Amino acid sequence: MSDGYFLNHSIGLYPGKEQDMRAATAAFAEIWAAPDDSQWPRALAGRAEFIVLWARLIGAPEGTVTTAESVTAALHSVLGGLPADRLSGTRVLVAADCFPSLHFLLSGLAERRGFTLDTVPLRPGESWVREEDMIARLGPDVALTLVTLVTSTAGYRADLNALLPEVRAAGSLVALDLTQGIGVVPFSVADHAPDIVVSTSLKWLGGAPGAGILHVAPELLRDCRPELRGWFSQPNPFSWDLDGFSYAPDARRFDAGTPAPLAAIASVPGLRWQAGQGSAALLAHAQDLGDAILGGLPKLVPASPTDRARRGGSVMLRLPHGSDPARIVGQLREAGLYVDARGAILRLSPGATTTPDAVDPLCRTLQQVL
Repeated sequence: MSDGYFLNHSIGLYPGKEQDMRAATAAFAEIWAAPDDSQWPRALAGRAEFIVLWARLIGAPEGTVTTAESVTAALHSVLGGLPADRLSGTRVLVAADCFPSLHFLLSGLAERRGFTLDTVPLRPGESWVREEDMIARLGPDVALTLVTLVTSTAGYRADLNALLPEVRAAGSLVALDLTQGIGVVPFSVADHAPDIVVSTSLKWLGGAPGAGILHVAPELLRDCRPELRGWFSQPNPFSWDLDGFSYAPDARRFDAGTPAPLAAIASVPGLRWQAGQGSAALLAHAQDLGDAILGGLPKLVPASPTDRARRGGSVMLRLPHGSDPARIVGQLREAGLYVDARGAILRLSPGATTTPDAVDPLCRTLQQVL
């Protein structure tokens, strides 16, 4: 147990993670070093279990989920597969508090694909972009709207029930980034019907880097012709007819070349563990500790919502003007308390291994440091 760990927005921990991952990667090493012809069937079976667990977690139909190296690679894969006229001459709508990597991707693609990237700003002094401001920027020329389930600098949980019907009514595709929320915030594809979902298995799922996922709704999937394609994009990867390429009818069309199963296999234990706990119970634990942090540091201004219904598993705090975030993080580290900062925003994410007993030392030490 690591009771002073508040970094589940970065690398998630759960009880027994080290032993579970050690066993999973050791099993892979045994498979991959076996002097026989069983390596690929067994390794691909591990990757397939990862995909099944992810599909169950988000309630996605069979054949609509596949692996990706990262959320950025996943979004690029599907955008690169859209028909050329789907984005050309349109706007792509995104909030200023989206994950920066996805904004970097979209701003780079804008000129190449002929769309205008429209970034909805934060209101002065606020920490997250409001749904009503996103809705106000919708219009018939918006082809795609990127929505973040939980923001990485405020822990703000989007009101999908308010936002997504408006996005769909405007005729826009819905792309959802689940990264900072999935695993603690309950989510179902069936409930919200997004066109695109991207995520990682890090954070609250306790997985490994490189184990991202992509979900594409069946109606959109059929229209996608990914630019990056390879032998695993086909219905039968072992068809080597150079003039007979065709895309697989499901999410496998995004698989491109030889898959890298190790990250997925190393993430299966975390997905299994999360499935045994349930998102609601894990969220309640994280939010209980988050409320205790907010109550124990009344002089610091929250950058997160105090309303639990609008907050994920994290709480973010504004450091006083003139503070040195790196020094503060370092002094907390010396006390066995692990946090991080983005600028003047201190990020705290208590998870399954974080105990209530860690909150008082955190608050006391932070007050002393400040």
